[in-house]
Amino acid sequence: MATGYVWHELYGWHDTSSHAGLLPPGLVMQPYHHFESPESKQRFHSLVEVSGLADHLVRIVPNSATDEDILRIHTPEHLARIKAESATLRGGDAGDGTSPFGPRGHDIAALAAGGSIAALEAVLAGDVTNAYALVRPPGHHARPETGMGFCIYANAAIAIAKARAANPDLRVATVDWDVHHGNGTQTAFYTDPNVLTISLHQDDLFPRNSGSIEERGEGEGLGYAINVPLPAGTGNGGYAYAMETVVVPALRAFAPDVIVVPSGFDASCYDPLGRMSVTASGYRALTRQLMDVADEVCSGRLMMTHEGGYSPTYVPLCGVTVLSEMSGVPVDVVHELYASFDTMPEQALNDFQKAAVDRAGAAVKLP
Repeated sequence: MATGYVWHELYGWHDTSSHAGLLPPGLVMQPYHHFESPESKQRFHSLVEVSGLADHLVRIVPNSATDEDILRIHTPEHLARIKAESATLRGGDAGDGTSPFGPRGHDIAALAAGGSIAALEAVLAGDVTNAYALVRPPGHHARPETGMGFCIYANAAIAIAKARAANPDLRVATVDWDVHHGNGTQTAFYTDPNVLTISLHQDDLFPRNSGSIEERGEGEGLGYAINVPLPAGTGNGGYAYAMETVVVPALRAFAPDVIVVPSGFDASCYDPLGRMSVTASGYRALTRQLMDVADEVCSGRLMMTHEGGYSPTYVPLCGVTVLSEMSGVPVDVVHELYASFDTMPEQALNDFQKAAVDRAGAAVKLP
């Protein structure tokens, strides 16, 4: 089993300026970092190198997504605006006022989309069994007409659309485990019966009023969008139950040719933007569940592309743990102080979490 890995130094150069979390400096807060800073991603890559895991991965070199690639998902107006703002000395914003980018923002965002393309192409070509694209800026909130939620271009959707342009019969399933609803990916394929979108997320966190059980697709795509909104505080037990009872059965029923995971580590117990309790070992278990069903339905073909996760000290541990499971290379990077969270009470599946998952499962009606 070979595991591919995408990283480019320019991903760390995506400039979100000196915000204080989400607030621009000079209002009520001293300048600091934007939540979507380079720290968690660069430190993730550093730990891949320092842990020795990098020696066992197949490095995949990304190229920039072309305009043609981007326009399979986004409107010409969105692409033109991002390019125009990227050409200025101050940069611009993805579209919602809280997603800034600096000069050359388009170039780096196109390279991020290109990293997801390269990882998926390597998996589909059989060069690797699975792959992780550690890209930045993220993409799963970007809608056709606008970026939002720190996302400029819809990385996973762009990669899928390009793969399906080359092979229209390709069936793809996405499993988004970012703490926020994968609204952009869902929107891109809402009427498409050949792409199954599944999102596990904290209920009504972001975007607000998005990701309900009732959002199931439209037209020919009806039934091919699945949402599992989870109560705040859900930990390893709740996520494992959702994967076992909703996600895995849906993947078996759909029988995709490849599984794509918009992978955010902001459902972790340390994240500042989520209120969930998943630990690194919880992410390892979720990865194993996905790998097992991928072995069953699509010859192990699995690609992950990086999304959120805003704890600079914990995201690297989650990421390397997932890569360790994907590659089969044992790497123990979790200190005992972090491991103690595995035994916290919130890790057990409770009745209201089970009821929420069961409601989501009952709404699944794949044609």
